[in-house]
Amino acid sequence: MDKLIMAIATGFYSGYLPKAPGTWGTLVAFPLHFLLIRLPANGYYIALGIIFVLAVLTAGGAEKILDHGDPGIVVIDEIIGMLIAMIGIPLKVLPLVAAFFIFRIFDIFKPFPAGWVDTHLHGGLGIVLDDVIAGIYTLIVIKILGHFLGW
Repeated sequence: MDKLIMAIATGFYSGYLPKAPGTWGTLVAFPLHFLLIRLPANGYYIALGIIFVLAVLTAGGAEKILDHGDPGIVVIDEIIGMLIAMIGIPLKVLPLVAAFFIFRIFDIFKPFPAGWVDTHLHGGLGIVLDDVIAGIYTLIVIKILGHFLGW
């Protein structure tokens, strides 16, 4: 069971890639997004709910397995955050690339309340929730940009 938890928590081992595991984890969200958008109406949202629960459980499980708080190799939080950031955005290069970079900025700098969550909540929920907030912020910015840029 530990191997399954670690496989999910590390984004199918992308968290082990050298340099910036969060960036690699964010990239894993893209093929997953392309699969999820093929689901029937509301399927994306249901899948996000399932992935969120899996993210909280496996991130917390990996933290216990590794006996280390918020381990860098755990990237399932970036995956769920980026999937949220891509809700309903056009499948065009510019919006997708913009979402990627904006999400990484929000994930790194953790504007309120993401930073508060990151320092005050622990376990799986603490690991995941700041990235969910970064994903929501990114989605808002992308929607505003899309409105003004005609995406």
